Amino acid sequence: MRTAPTVALRGVRKAFPLAGGQRLEVLDVVDVELASGSWTALSGRSGSGKTTLLNLIAGISRPTAGSIVIDGEDIVAMTEPRRDAFRARHVGYVFQTFNLLPALSALENVMLAMMFTDAVARREHRRRAEAILSRLGLSARLSHSPARLSRGEQQRVAIARALANDPPLVLADEPCASLDAQTAREVLTEFWSVCRQDGKTVLVVSHEEAALAAAHRVLDMTGINRAVGGRASPELVRPA
Repeated sequence: MRTAPTVALRGVRKAFPLAGGQRLEVLDVVDVELASGSWTALSGRSGSGKTTLLNLIAGISRPTAGSIVIDGEDIVAMTEPRRDAFRARHVGYVFQTFNLLPALSALENVMLAMMFTDAVARREHRRRAEAILSRLGLSARLSHSPARLSRGEQQRVAIARALANDPPLVLADEPCASLDAQTAREVLTEFWSVCRQDGKTVLVVSHEEAALAAAHRVLDMTGINRAVGGRASPELVRPA
């Protein structure tokens, strides 16, 4: 198990160009830190920049200004190919829409994530995928395609895929938004359990009470994002 990183955002801003030379600023966060092994929930109204912030931390997009340091490396300064390689090895991303490949089985969807980095030896891909899926209660569903799985099972596969390369940092964007309340609680409990056992640093966007209660602290985007009226002040980080 690798050591979880400290994530540090310094002066991070994101703006999109508009017609006539104007710009739409959607994110202006001065300083945010995620301590190694910490659990942080990210809340806030729609349009407050939650998914934008997750995508910046994941290196899927680049900020207009500022630095994002993960495990001692500033991903903003990286070239796109290097950033992609860094993300594959260091960051696991759980999407709310699952994004599973329909032609592949649950096992194959998880194994595929290991093809893009050398974090796990090739000979160990199948064993590791089976082990993670089993920990998430899917040992009897390894050969099932997404269409043959319930929505809760599909999200468990998506979580297993995010954990496939043993990333020290796990990001989750409303991981249970499309699940019923009971299934959401079950999936969140399993997600928390696996990540806690492995010492992951976790940042999850969620409005689920279970997610907020399990977090070490809660960041309110409408408080830390000055682009939507917040003061971007550390005291607006409140305990869960």
